[in-house]
Amino acid sequence: MGNSGSSLQTCLNNVCNGRASCVRYPSDPLYQLNWVKPYNLNIGVTPVAVIRPRTAADISAIVKCATANNVKIQAKSGGHSYANYGLGGTDGAISIDMVNFQEFSMDNSTWQATIGAGTLLSDVTTNLHDAGGRAIAHGTCPGVGMGGHATIGGLGPASRMWGSTLDHVVEVEVVTADGKIQRASETQNSDLFWALKGAGAGFGVITKFVVKTHPEPGNVVQFTYTVSFGSAANMAPTFSAWQTLASDPNLDRRFGSEFILEPLGCVITGTFYGTQAEFNATGIQARFPKGGKFSFTINNWLASVTQDATNEALYLSNTPIPFYSKSLAFTRKDAIPSSNVTDIFKWVDGASKGTILWFIIFDVTGGAINDVSLNATAYPHRDKFMFYQSYAIGIPLSQTTKTFLTDFHNRVVSTLPAESGVAESYAGYVDPALTNAQQDYWGPNLPRLEQVKRQWDPADLFHNPQSVRPAAVSTVVPAPA
Repeated sequence: MGNSGSSLQTCLNNVCNGRASCVRYPSDPLYQLNWVKPYNLNIGVTPVAVIRPRTAADISAIVKCATANNVKIQAKSGGHSYANYGLGGTDGAISIDMVNFQEFSMDNSTWQATIGAGTLLSDVTTNLHDAGGRAIAHGTCPGVGMGGHATIGGLGPASRMWGSTLDHVVEVEVVTADGKIQRASETQNSDLFWALKGAGAGFGVITKFVVKTHPEPGNVVQFTYTVSFGSAANMAPTFSAWQTLASDPNLDRRFGSEFILEPLGCVITGTFYGTQAEFNATGIQARFPKGGKFSFTINNWLASVTQDATNEALYLSNTPIPFYSKSLAFTRKDAIPSSNVTDIFKWVDGASKGTILWFIIFDVTGGAINDVSLNATAYPHRDKFMFYQSYAIGIPLSQTTKTFLTDFHNRVVSTLPAESGVAESYAGYVDPALTNAQQDYWGPNLPRLEQVKRQWDPADLFHNPQSVRPAAVSTVVPAPA
Protein backbone atom coordinates (compact mmCIF):
# COMPACT_ATOMS: atom_id res chain seq x y z
CA MET A 1 0.00 0.00 0.00
CA GLY A 2 1.07 3.59 -0.59
CA ASN A 3 2.66 5.53 2.23
CA SER A 4 1.66 9.05 1.25
CA GLY A 5 0.08 11.16 3.94
CA SER A 6 -2.51 12.67 1.59
CA SER A 7 -6.10 12.75 2.80
CA LEU A 8 -7.30 10.53 -0.07
CA GLN A 9 -4.58 7.94 0.37
CA THR A 10 -5.14 7.84 4.12
CA CYS A 11 -8.84 7.29 3.53
CA LEU A 12 -8.31 4.50 0.98
CA ASN A 13 -5.65 2.86 3.15
CA ASN A 14 -8.19 2.77 5.95
CA VAL A 15 -10.68 1.03 3.65
CA CYS A 16 -8.08 -1.66 2.94
CA ASN A 17 -7.29 -1.96 6.64
CA GLY A 18 -3.85 -3.48 6.05
CA ARG A 19 -4.95 -6.04 3.42
CA ALA A 20 -2.24 -6.96 0.95
CA SER A 21 -2.80 -6.26 -2.75
CA CYS A 22 -5.67 -3.89 -2.05
CA VAL A 23 -4.60 -0.43 -3.25
CA ARG A 24 -1.73 1.16 -5.15
CA TYR A 25 -0.78 4.70 -6.16
CA PRO A 26 1.30 6.27 -8.98
CA SER A 27 4.42 6.20 -6.78
CA ASP A 28 4.49 2.40 -7.09
CA PRO A 29 7.16 1.55 -9.73
CA LEU A 30 4.98 -1.26 -11.14
CA TYR A 31 1.77 0.79 -10.98
CA GLN A 32 1.05 0.92 -14.73
CA LEU A 33 2.11 -2.66 -15.42
CA ASN A 34 0.46 -4.51 -12.55
CA TRP A 35 -2.36 -2.24 -11.44
CA VAL A 36 -3.46 0.24 -14.10
CA LYS A 37 -3.06 -2.23 -16.99
CA PRO A 38 -4.49 0.00 -19.76
CA TYR A 39 -6.18 -1.83 -22.61
CA ASN A 40 -5.52 0.71 -25.36
CA LEU A 41 -1.87 1.76 -25.19
CA ASN A 42 -2.63 4.63 -27.56
CA ILE A 43 -4.46 6.41 -24.73
CA GLY A 44 -2.38 7.07 -21.64
CA VAL A 45 -4.25 7.29 -18.34
CA THR A 46 -2.93 7.54 -14.79
CA PRO A 47 -5.57 7.06 -12.07
CA VAL A 48 -4.89 8.69 -8.73
CA ALA A 49 -5.38 5.23 -7.22
CA VAL A 50 -6.37 1.71 -8.23
CA ILE A 51 -8.17 -0.18 -5.49
CA ARG A 52 -9.46 -3.74 -5.32
CA PRO A 53 -12.32 -3.93 -2.82
CA ARG A 54 -13.76 -7.20 -1.58
CA THR A 55 -17.25 -6.18 -0.49
CA ALA A 56 -20.00 -3.73 -1.28
CA ALA A 57 -19.22 -2.09 2.07
CA ASP A 58 -15.67 -1.47 0.86
CA ILE A 59 -17.04 0.24 -2.25
CA SER A 60 -19.37 2.35 -0.13
CA ALA A 61 -16.37 3.53 1.88
CA ILE A 62 -14.39 4.25 -1.32
CA VAL A 63 -17.27 6.37 -2.63
CA LYS A 64 -17.20 8.39 0.58
CA CYS A 65 -13.43 8.86 0.28
CA ALA A 66 -13.84 10.11 -3.29
CA THR A 67 -16.61 12.51 -2.33
CA ALA A 68 -14.64 13.94 0.58
CA ASN A 69 -11.65 14.54 -1.68
CA ASN A 70 -13.52 15.71 -4.81
CA VAL A 71 -12.21 12.84 -6.95
CA LYS A 72 -14.11 11.03 -9.71
CA ILE A 73 -14.73 7.26 -9.79
CA GLN A 74 -14.95 4.60 -12.46
CA ALA A 75 -15.26 0.85 -12.01
CA LYS A 76 -13.27 -1.64 -14.10
CA SER A 77 -14.45 -5.20 -14.61
CA GLY A 78 -12.64 -6.84 -17.54
CA GLY A 79 -10.98 -3.55 -18.45
CA HIS A 80 -11.75 -3.67 -22.20
CA SER A 81 -12.90 -0.10 -22.78
CA TYR A 82 -11.47 1.10 -26.09
CA ALA A 83 -10.66 4.42 -24.39
CA ASN A 84 -9.61 3.03 -20.98
CA TYR A 85 -12.75 4.44 -19.32
CA GLY A 86 -12.56 1.86 -16.53
CA LEU A 87 -9.47 3.78 -15.48
CA GLY A 88 -11.33 7.09 -15.64
CA GLY A 89 -10.48 7.94 -19.25
CA THR A 90 -8.39 10.89 -18.06
CA ASP A 91 -5.86 11.28 -15.28
CA GLY A 92 -6.83 11.64 -11.65
CA ALA A 93 -9.78 9.30 -11.06
CA ILE A 94 -10.06 6.40 -8.64
CA SER A 95 -10.30 3.15 -10.58
CA ILE A 96 -12.21 0.46 -8.70
CA ASP A 97 -10.95 -2.91 -9.94
CA MET A 98 -13.80 -5.42 -9.48
CA VAL A 99 -11.58 -8.49 -9.80
CA ASN A 100 -12.66 -9.83 -6.37
CA PHE A 101 -16.38 -9.80 -7.21
CA GLN A 102 -16.68 -13.34 -8.59
CA GLU A 103 -19.88 -14.48 -6.86
CA PHE A 104 -22.01 -17.06 -8.64
CA SER A 105 -25.14 -18.91 -7.63
CA MET A 106 -28.17 -20.39 -9.36
CA ASP A 107 -31.75 -20.42 -8.12
CA ASN A 108 -32.96 -23.75 -9.49
CA SER A 109 -36.61 -22.79 -8.96
CA THR A 110 -36.48 -19.70 -11.17
CA TRP A 111 -33.31 -20.44 -13.15
CA GLN A 112 -32.12 -16.96 -12.30
CA ALA A 113 -28.38 -16.67 -11.71
CA THR A 114 -26.53 -14.21 -9.49
CA ILE A 115 -23.23 -13.18 -11.07
CA GLY A 116 -20.52 -10.97 -9.59
CA ALA A 117 -19.65 -7.86 -11.58
CA GLY A 118 -15.99 -8.85 -11.88
CA THR A 119 -16.75 -12.15 -13.62
CA LEU A 120 -15.31 -12.52 -17.11
CA LEU A 121 -17.54 -13.78 -19.92
CA SER A 122 -15.53 -16.99 -20.24
CA ASP A 123 -16.33 -17.78 -16.61
CA VAL A 124 -19.96 -16.73 -17.02
CA THR A 125 -20.33 -19.33 -19.76
CA THR A 126 -18.64 -22.07 -17.72
CA ASN A 127 -20.47 -21.27 -14.48
CA LEU A 128 -23.88 -21.27 -16.15
CA HIS A 129 -23.11 -24.54 -17.94
CA ASP A 130 -22.04 -26.21 -14.71
CA ALA A 131 -25.18 -24.98 -12.92
CA GLY A 132 -27.61 -26.95 -15.02
CA GLY A 133 -26.74 -26.38 -18.67
CA ARG A 134 -27.92 -22.77 -18.68
CA ALA A 135 -26.86 -19.84 -20.87
CA ILE A 136 -27.35 -16.15 -21.63
CA ALA A 137 -26.56 -14.10 -24.72
CA HIS A 138 -23.29 -12.21 -24.53
CA GLY A 139 -20.37 -11.08 -26.65
CA THR A 140 -17.63 -13.27 -28.05
CA CYS A 141 -14.59 -11.79 -26.28
CA PRO A 142 -13.81 -14.09 -23.32
CA GLY A 143 -11.86 -11.48 -21.36
CA VAL A 144 -14.66 -8.91 -21.17
CA GLY A 145 -16.19 -8.47 -17.72
CA MET A 146 -19.87 -8.52 -16.78
CA GLY A 147 -19.71 -5.15 -15.00
CA GLY A 148 -19.38 -3.14 -18.19
CA HIS A 149 -20.87 -5.61 -20.66
CA ALA A 150 -24.23 -6.00 -18.93
CA THR A 151 -24.66 -2.27 -18.34
CA ILE A 152 -23.81 -0.98 -21.81
CA GLY A 153 -25.57 -3.53 -24.03
CA GLY A 154 -23.76 -6.82 -24.50
CA LEU A 155 -24.12 -8.03 -28.08
CA GLY A 156 -23.24 -11.44 -29.44
CA PRO A 157 -24.30 -14.21 -31.83
CA ALA A 158 -27.24 -15.32 -29.63
CA SER A 159 -28.59 -11.79 -29.14
CA ARG A 160 -30.98 -11.98 -32.08
CA MET A 161 -32.50 -15.05 -30.43
CA TRP A 162 -32.45 -14.02 -26.74
CA GLY A 163 -31.75 -10.28 -26.61
CA SER A 164 -28.70 -8.37 -25.40
CA THR A 165 -26.92 -9.21 -22.16
CA LEU A 166 -28.61 -6.33 -20.36
CA ASP A 167 -32.00 -7.64 -21.48
CA HIS A 168 -31.32 -10.64 -19.22
CA VAL A 169 -30.74 -8.50 -16.12
CA VAL A 170 -33.68 -8.49 -13.70
CA GLU A 171 -32.02 -6.98 -10.62
CA VAL A 172 -28.70 -5.53 -9.45
CA GLU A 173 -26.94 -4.60 -6.27
CA VAL A 174 -25.34 -1.19 -6.74
CA VAL A 175 -23.46 1.37 -4.68
CA THR A 176 -24.74 4.86 -5.47
CA ALA A 177 -23.11 8.28 -5.15
CA ASP A 178 -24.34 8.76 -1.58
CA GLY A 179 -22.47 5.60 -0.56
CA LYS A 180 -25.62 3.56 -0.02
CA ILE A 181 -25.82 -0.08 -1.06
CA GLN A 182 -29.03 -0.32 -3.08
CA ARG A 183 -31.08 -2.91 -4.89
CA ALA A 184 -32.50 -1.87 -8.24
CA SER A 185 -35.06 -3.61 -10.43
CA GLU A 186 -38.25 -2.80 -12.30
CA THR A 187 -40.07 -2.59 -8.96
CA GLN A 188 -37.36 -1.04 -6.75
CA ASN A 189 -35.45 2.13 -7.68
CA SER A 190 -36.83 1.59 -11.16
CA ASP A 191 -35.53 4.84 -12.63
CA LEU A 192 -32.00 3.98 -11.56
CA PHE A 193 -32.43 0.44 -12.91
CA TRP A 194 -33.56 1.89 -16.24
CA ALA A 195 -30.42 4.04 -16.48
CA LEU A 196 -28.06 1.25 -15.42
CA LYS A 197 -29.32 -0.86 -18.33
CA GLY A 198 -27.45 1.01 -21.04
CA ALA A 199 -25.46 3.78 -19.33
CA GLY A 200 -24.26 2.16 -16.13
CA ALA A 201 -20.82 3.77 -15.86
CA GLY A 202 -22.37 7.12 -14.96
CA PHE A 203 -24.75 5.95 -12.24
CA GLY A 204 -23.01 3.73 -9.71
CA VAL A 205 -20.84 0.70 -9.09
CA ILE A 206 -22.74 -2.55 -9.60
CA THR A 207 -21.48 -5.39 -7.44
CA LYS A 208 -23.73 -8.22 -8.67
CA PHE A 209 -26.36 -9.00 -11.29
CA VAL A 210 -29.39 -11.26 -11.12
CA VAL A 211 -30.09 -12.55 -14.63
CA LYS A 212 -32.66 -14.76 -16.26
CA THR A 213 -31.15 -17.71 -18.13
CA HIS A 214 -32.06 -20.13 -20.92
CA PRO A 215 -31.41 -23.82 -21.51
CA GLU A 216 -28.30 -24.23 -23.64
CA PRO A 217 -29.03 -24.96 -27.29
CA GLY A 218 -28.42 -28.62 -28.01
CA ASN A 219 -26.90 -28.10 -31.44
CA VAL A 220 -25.05 -25.18 -32.99
CA VAL A 221 -24.13 -24.93 -36.65
CA GLN A 222 -21.18 -22.64 -37.32
CA PHE A 223 -19.54 -21.70 -40.57
CA THR A 224 -17.10 -19.35 -42.22
CA TYR A 225 -17.49 -18.17 -45.78
CA THR A 226 -14.14 -16.94 -47.08
CA VAL A 227 -13.15 -14.94 -50.13
CA SER A 228 -9.36 -14.61 -50.18
CA PHE A 229 -6.62 -12.84 -52.05
CA GLY A 230 -8.70 -10.33 -53.94
CA SER A 231 -9.08 -6.57 -53.89
CA ALA A 232 -11.56 -4.94 -51.57
CA ALA A 233 -13.50 -3.86 -54.65
CA ASN A 234 -13.97 -7.51 -55.54
CA MET A 235 -15.51 -8.06 -52.11
CA ALA A 236 -18.19 -5.39 -52.60
CA PRO A 237 -20.82 -7.70 -54.15
CA THR A 238 -20.27 -10.20 -51.32
CA PHE A 239 -20.86 -7.49 -48.72
CA SER A 240 -23.98 -6.22 -50.51
CA ALA A 241 -25.43 -9.75 -50.60
CA TRP A 242 -24.65 -10.21 -46.90
CA GLN A 243 -26.17 -6.82 -46.03
CA THR A 244 -29.35 -7.75 -47.90
CA LEU A 245 -29.53 -10.94 -45.83
CA ALA A 246 -28.81 -9.06 -42.59
CA SER A 247 -31.50 -6.46 -43.27
CA ASP A 248 -34.23 -9.03 -43.91
CA PRO A 249 -36.82 -8.46 -41.15
CA ASN A 250 -37.81 -12.12 -41.44
CA LEU A 251 -34.26 -13.44 -41.00
CA ASP A 252 -34.38 -16.46 -38.68
CA ARG A 253 -33.61 -15.26 -35.15
CA ARG A 254 -31.50 -18.31 -34.46
CA PHE A 255 -28.91 -16.93 -36.88
CA GLY A 256 -26.10 -14.50 -36.07
CA SER A 257 -23.42 -13.33 -38.49
CA GLU A 258 -20.53 -10.96 -39.15
CA PHE A 259 -18.86 -9.68 -42.31
CA ILE A 260 -15.15 -8.97 -41.77
CA LEU A 261 -13.13 -7.04 -44.36
CA GLU A 262 -9.40 -7.55 -43.86
CA PRO A 263 -6.19 -7.07 -45.85
CA LEU A 264 -6.34 -10.49 -47.54
CA GLY A 265 -10.03 -10.52 -48.42
CA CYS A 266 -13.20 -11.02 -46.45
CA VAL A 267 -14.67 -13.56 -44.08
CA ILE A 268 -18.32 -14.04 -43.17
CA THR A 269 -18.99 -15.91 -39.95
CA GLY A 270 -22.31 -17.55 -39.22
CA THR A 271 -23.76 -19.12 -36.09
CA PHE A 272 -27.11 -20.95 -36.15
CA TYR A 273 -28.67 -22.35 -32.99
CA GLY A 274 -30.25 -25.55 -34.22
CA THR A 275 -29.50 -28.66 -36.23
CA GLN A 276 -27.91 -28.84 -39.67
CA ALA A 277 -31.30 -29.83 -41.11
CA GLU A 278 -32.96 -26.83 -39.50
CA PHE A 279 -30.26 -24.54 -40.87
CA ASN A 280 -30.62 -26.01 -44.34
CA ALA A 281 -34.37 -25.39 -44.17
CA THR A 282 -33.82 -21.64 -43.65
CA GLY A 283 -32.32 -21.20 -47.12
CA ILE A 284 -29.66 -18.87 -45.71
CA GLN A 285 -26.73 -20.59 -47.42
CA ALA A 286 -28.34 -20.23 -50.83
CA ARG A 287 -28.45 -16.45 -50.39
CA PHE A 288 -24.66 -16.17 -50.39
CA PRO A 289 -22.96 -15.27 -53.70
CA LYS A 290 -20.86 -17.75 -55.61
CA GLY A 291 -17.08 -17.74 -55.44
CA GLY A 292 -16.40 -18.13 -51.73
CA LYS A 293 -15.56 -21.18 -49.67
CA PHE A 294 -17.82 -22.51 -46.90
CA SER A 295 -16.41 -24.37 -43.93
CA PHE A 296 -18.95 -25.89 -41.51
CA THR A 297 -18.64 -27.14 -37.93
CA ILE A 298 -21.33 -28.71 -35.74
CA ASN A 299 -20.80 -27.86 -32.09
CA ASN A 300 -22.45 -27.92 -28.71
CA TRP A 301 -22.97 -24.65 -26.83
CA LEU A 302 -19.63 -24.57 -25.01
CA ALA A 303 -17.66 -25.40 -28.14
CA SER A 304 -19.60 -22.79 -30.11
CA VAL A 305 -18.65 -20.05 -27.66
CA THR A 306 -14.99 -21.00 -28.04
CA GLN A 307 -15.33 -21.11 -31.81
CA ASP A 308 -16.93 -17.66 -31.96
CA ALA A 309 -13.96 -16.21 -30.09
CA THR A 310 -11.47 -18.07 -32.27
CA ASN A 311 -13.11 -16.84 -35.47
CA GLU A 312 -12.14 -13.29 -34.59
CA ALA A 313 -8.87 -14.11 -32.80
CA LEU A 314 -10.40 -12.48 -29.75
CA TYR A 315 -8.35 -14.57 -27.37
CA LEU A 316 -5.59 -12.08 -28.21
CA SER A 317 -7.75 -9.24 -26.98
CA ASN A 318 -6.40 -9.37 -23.44
CA THR A 319 -3.03 -8.18 -24.72
CA PRO A 320 -2.57 -4.40 -24.26
CA ILE A 321 -1.81 -2.84 -27.63
CA PRO A 322 -2.08 0.60 -29.26
CA PHE A 323 -5.13 0.68 -31.51
CA TYR A 324 -7.71 2.98 -33.09
CA SER A 325 -11.37 2.29 -33.78
CA LYS A 326 -14.52 3.84 -35.27
CA SER A 327 -18.11 2.58 -35.31
CA LEU A 328 -21.66 3.23 -36.48
CA ALA A 329 -25.18 1.85 -35.99
CA PHE A 330 -27.62 1.31 -38.88
CA THR A 331 -31.38 1.19 -39.17
CA ARG A 332 -32.75 -0.57 -42.24
CA LYS A 333 -33.19 2.74 -44.03
CA ASP A 334 -29.47 3.38 -43.41
CA ALA A 335 -28.34 0.30 -45.35
CA ILE A 336 -25.45 1.24 -47.63
CA PRO A 337 -26.57 1.32 -51.29
CA SER A 338 -24.69 -1.13 -53.52
CA SER A 339 -23.23 1.67 -55.64
CA ASN A 340 -21.78 3.31 -52.54
CA VAL A 341 -20.44 -0.03 -51.30
CA THR A 342 -18.55 -0.40 -54.58
CA ASP A 343 -17.14 3.13 -54.36
CA ILE A 344 -16.09 2.75 -50.71
CA PHE A 345 -14.47 -0.64 -51.21
CA LYS A 346 -12.58 0.66 -54.28
CA TRP A 347 -11.36 3.53 -52.14
CA VAL A 348 -10.11 1.05 -49.52
CA ASP A 349 -7.87 -0.55 -52.16
CA GLY A 350 -6.04 2.69 -52.85
CA ALA A 351 -6.01 4.23 -49.38
CA SER A 352 -2.79 4.52 -47.38
CA LYS A 353 -3.27 2.46 -44.25
CA GLY A 354 -0.02 2.70 -42.31
CA THR A 355 -0.43 -0.86 -41.00
CA ILE A 356 -1.19 -4.39 -42.17
CA LEU A 357 -3.23 -5.07 -39.03
CA TRP A 358 -6.65 -3.64 -39.75
CA PHE A 359 -10.18 -5.06 -39.77
CA ILE A 360 -13.60 -3.63 -40.61
CA ILE A 361 -16.36 -5.69 -38.98
CA PHE A 362 -20.09 -5.47 -39.72
CA ASP A 363 -22.38 -7.51 -37.47
CA VAL A 364 -26.09 -8.21 -37.70
CA THR A 365 -28.33 -7.25 -34.79
CA GLY A 366 -32.08 -6.95 -34.29
CA GLY A 367 -34.41 -9.88 -33.69
CA ALA A 368 -35.26 -10.16 -29.99
CA ILE A 369 -33.37 -6.95 -29.26
CA ASN A 370 -35.83 -5.07 -31.43
CA ASP A 371 -38.82 -6.53 -29.58
CA VAL A 372 -38.05 -4.19 -26.68
CA SER A 373 -39.27 -0.61 -27.03
CA LEU A 374 -36.66 2.08 -27.62
CA ASN A 375 -37.22 3.73 -24.23
CA ALA A 376 -37.76 0.61 -22.12
CA THR A 377 -34.08 0.73 -21.10
CA ALA A 378 -31.38 3.34 -21.55
CA TYR A 379 -29.93 1.23 -24.39
CA PRO A 380 -31.47 2.94 -27.44
CA HIS A 381 -30.54 0.78 -30.45
CA ARG A 382 -33.81 -1.13 -30.66
CA ASP A 383 -34.37 -0.11 -34.28
CA LYS A 384 -30.99 -1.19 -35.63
CA PHE A 385 -30.22 -4.13 -37.89
CA MET A 386 -26.44 -3.73 -38.19
CA PHE A 387 -23.38 -2.24 -36.52
CA TYR A 388 -19.92 -1.72 -37.87
CA GLN A 389 -16.65 -1.21 -36.07
CA SER A 390 -13.20 -0.73 -37.54
CA TYR A 391 -10.06 -1.68 -35.71
CA ALA A 392 -6.40 -1.03 -36.57
CA ILE A 393 -3.21 -1.77 -34.65
CA GLY A 394 0.07 0.06 -35.00
CA ILE A 395 3.31 -0.20 -33.07
CA PRO A 396 3.51 2.72 -32.98
CA LEU A 397 0.07 3.81 -34.13
CA SER A 398 0.50 6.32 -36.96
CA GLN A 399 -1.61 9.25 -38.02
CA THR A 400 -1.89 7.56 -41.42
CA THR A 401 -3.70 4.63 -39.80
CA LYS A 402 -6.04 6.91 -37.87
CA THR A 403 -6.79 8.87 -41.04
CA PHE A 404 -7.57 5.67 -42.95
CA LEU A 405 -10.23 4.54 -40.47
CA THR A 406 -11.61 8.06 -40.02
CA ASP A 407 -11.93 8.57 -43.78
CA PHE A 408 -13.60 5.16 -44.16
CA HIS A 409 -16.04 6.14 -41.43
CA ASN A 410 -16.81 9.50 -43.00
CA ARG A 411 -17.46 7.86 -46.36
CA VAL A 412 -19.93 5.46 -44.75
CA VAL A 413 -21.64 8.29 -42.83
CA SER A 414 -21.99 10.26 -46.07
CA THR A 415 -24.26 7.49 -47.45
CA LEU A 416 -26.82 7.87 -44.66
CA PRO A 417 -30.12 9.39 -45.76
CA ALA A 418 -30.67 12.96 -44.61
CA GLU A 419 -33.64 11.96 -42.45
CA SER A 420 -31.41 9.72 -40.33
CA GLY A 421 -30.23 12.78 -38.43
CA VAL A 422 -27.60 11.85 -35.83
CA ALA A 423 -25.09 9.18 -36.84
CA GLU A 424 -25.63 6.92 -33.83
CA SER A 425 -22.98 4.75 -32.22
CA TYR A 426 -23.00 1.89 -29.70
CA ALA A 427 -21.41 2.95 -26.42
CA GLY A 428 -19.76 -0.46 -26.17
CA TYR A 429 -17.60 0.53 -29.15
CA VAL A 430 -16.22 3.60 -27.43
CA ASP A 431 -15.01 6.35 -29.76
CA PRO A 432 -13.21 9.14 -27.87
CA ALA A 433 -13.13 11.27 -31.02
CA LEU A 434 -16.91 11.84 -31.01
CA THR A 435 -17.75 15.50 -30.49
CA ASN A 436 -21.29 14.87 -29.18
CA ALA A 437 -20.82 11.43 -27.69
CA GLN A 438 -23.73 11.35 -25.27
CA GLN A 439 -26.21 12.18 -28.03
CA ASP A 440 -24.59 9.69 -30.39
CA TYR A 441 -24.64 6.88 -27.80
CA TRP A 442 -28.05 7.38 -26.18
CA GLY A 443 -30.04 9.43 -28.69
CA PRO A 444 -33.65 10.10 -27.62
CA ASN A 445 -33.05 8.53 -24.19
CA LEU A 446 -30.47 11.15 -23.24
CA PRO A 447 -32.84 13.75 -21.71
CA ARG A 448 -34.29 11.21 -19.30
CA LEU A 449 -30.82 9.88 -18.51
CA GLU A 450 -29.70 13.39 -17.59
CA GLN A 451 -32.66 13.77 -15.25
CA VAL A 452 -31.98 10.42 -13.56
CA LYS A 453 -28.34 11.45 -13.25
CA ARG A 454 -29.39 14.71 -11.62
CA GLN A 455 -31.38 12.74 -9.05
CA TRP A 456 -28.85 10.00 -8.26
CA ASP A 457 -25.46 11.63 -8.93
CA PRO A 458 -25.86 15.43 -9.12
CA ALA A 459 -22.13 16.03 -8.48
CA ASP A 460 -21.15 13.68 -11.32
CA LEU A 461 -19.03 11.45 -9.10
CA PHE A 462 -19.25 8.53 -11.53
CA HIS A 463 -17.59 10.16 -14.49
CA ASN A 464 -15.61 9.51 -17.65
CA PRO A 465 -15.14 11.79 -20.67
CA GLN A 466 -18.31 10.52 -22.38
CA SER A 467 -20.57 9.43 -19.52
CA VAL A 468 -24.00 10.96 -18.93
CA ARG A 469 -23.92 14.37 -17.25
CA PRO A 470 -26.57 15.59 -14.78
CA ALA A 471 -29.29 17.85 -16.16
CA ALA A 472 -28.77 21.50 -15.27
CA VAL A 473 -32.46 21.98 -14.48
CA SER A 474 -34.97 19.50 -13.15
CA THR A 475 -37.76 18.74 -15.61
CA VAL A 476 -40.27 15.97 -16.01
CA VAL A 477 -39.32 13.43 -18.69
CA PRO A 478 -41.93 10.75 -19.40
CA ALA A 479 -41.08 7.24 -18.19
CA PRO A 480 -41.34 4.33 -20.62
CA ALA A 481 -44.87 3.40 -21.58
